[in-house]
Amino acid sequence: MTRTYDALETRSPAEREAALMAALPAQVAHAQRSAPAFARILAGVDASHVVDRAALAKLPVTRKTELQALQQAAREQGGNVFGGFSALGFGAAMPRVFASPGPIYEPEGTTKDYWRMARAMYAAGFRSGELIHNSFSYHFVPAGSMMETGAHALGCTVFPGGTGQTEQQVLAMRELQPAGYIGTPSFLKIILEKALEMGVSIPSVTKAMFGGEAFPPSLRDWFMERGVDGYQCYATADLGLIAYETTAREGLVLDEGVIVEIVRPGTGDPVADGEVGEVVVTTMGSGYPLVRFGTGDLSAVLAGPCPTGRTNTRIKGWMGRADQTTKVRGMFVHAKQVDEIAKRFAEVLRARLVVSGEMASDAMALHIEVQGSPEGLASRVGDAIRDVTKLRGDVVLVAPGSLPNDGKVIEDARSYR
Repeated sequence: MTRTYDALETRSPAEREAALMAALPAQVAHAQRSAPAFARILAGVDASHVVDRAALAKLPVTRKTELQALQQAAREQGGNVFGGFSALGFGAAMPRVFASPGPIYEPEGTTKDYWRMARAMYAAGFRSGELIHNSFSYHFVPAGSMMETGAHALGCTVFPGGTGQTEQQVLAMRELQPAGYIGTPSFLKIILEKALEMGVSIPSVTKAMFGGEAFPPSLRDWFMERGVDGYQCYATADLGLIAYETTAREGLVLDEGVIVEIVRPGTGDPVADGEVGEVVVTTMGSGYPLVRFGTGDLSAVLAGPCPTGRTNTRIKGWMGRADQTTKVRGMFVHAKQVDEIAKRFAEVLRARLVVSGEMASDAMALHIEVQGSPEGLASRVGDAIRDVTKLRGDVVLVAPGSLPNDGKVIEDARSYR
């Protein structure tokens, strides 16, 4: 039995990068040609020149909030329900359409394993010929279908358990004896506790793939004590699979079908490996060709390859949200404004705005990493703070490497009591 889903997972990093970059110009051109929204967003971009990460980093980031707003505006004007982001139209090429909170509407195409979930399931131990109990939702959101199509691609049979009806879930597991479970960890915990209450044994469930919630080590150990070996995946309704956990349990390995960048929140600027930033993804599929899609999630690149032999980049997993907009003295302050201030001064290496005090009595200070104490810099930065935010703020000079590596550009340290 092979340890990996396919040979793509063990190719050299150089080979993988070359293949992705070779495919990137055609994907950008496809988005411009087939998705009207990207025809506007990428107007003037010569796709044939987008041949490496440096060129990709020059393209604008489209964040989830912007996609939602563009979809909403298009619908209000009687236009395309997807806001021009889908390359698919209603009919045979789009068997299903889903709605995530917002609402944001997502198309589902007909390609095998459209959401690319089979790879994560294989890493979690699922194999062809097994029955999977799928307890992700089958209505409105695409989670249930994402997992089912991945399971079918893997060669598995699926019981569409969905959510709720805990006693019926227990009875179905007892009688069908699935090899494992796919869903949120909290719901499987509820099912196992209900089975104990009912005096029902479901020993066939020995593995699980989780998503949609945090999966801390304490909960992982809880399942292991009950004979269930669980792994997590990182996927979204817009992008499908982004990364997945392996038996090494050392971060999440990136999927083979996406290009992932980690950028400074509020910007499109890639950060150094190991620095926490926002996860930005470019998909390589044809149906919903998202180019530099900002997930709003924070993560960081882990150094080195996965001990399982998979050679793709690893990330630490979900580390919080990147949207750090806050209100100070009645004015909204955004992460991109902090970045704009920092970029005005070559001496500034990193910046972090700290908002303190109590509500209605706010104070803010911009902490900047600089070498030494450049004469007059604090005063000039203070002027820039007023110019960009229309608010006064103190300036604190700190040594390089002093600011926390947590992805925060704005830290709200106020007391809300």
